[in-house]
Amino acid sequence: MTLDLTTYIRDVPDFPEPGIVFKDITPLLGDPAALEAAVMALCSPYREARLDLVAGIESRGFIFGTAVARELGVGFTPVRKAGKLPRDTHEVSYDLEYGSATLEVHTDAITPGARVLVVDDVLATGGTAAATCELVKRSGGVLSGVAVLIELVFLGGRQRLSGTPVSSVLTVS
Repeated sequence: MTLDLTTYIRDVPDFPEPGIVFKDITPLLGDPAALEAAVMALCSPYREARLDLVAGIESRGFIFGTAVARELGVGFTPVRKAGKLPRDTHEVSYDLEYGSATLEVHTDAITPGARVLVVDDVLATGGTAAATCELVKRSGGVLSGVAVLIELVFLGGRQRLSGTPVSSVLTVS
């Protein structure tokens, strides 16, 4: 039996701002079978990719990224909001659908030539994912792809990723 993961995603209107429909994954995280199915689906396209590292985007990308890294037998590095990492960092600023932000990764977190998969929960306008991909490249990593649980296709985020392979478990048109 295959789980319909869409039944574990709640829409929360007007969060964090009016007009935004937030995709709440809390029910999925609270159900062991749904969580396992989501992680296996995120891993599936990358089982033979010979990855070295998963980069998970703060904060819900940490949840999926660490599980994906463990399942694939590779390391994990967090990509954090500005000011959250204690040592030297690379940083990239970008625009969100409702503001702007800066992401950082430690300068020694991604070794040159490391094959890196970027993992997050949602791909919306693509700003966060694109900034993370730029951090991987600045660190000397080789970008293997971006894996997300939910892709909001109508926001066009995939187009901002300049040909980077993107896999999504669920899509919202």
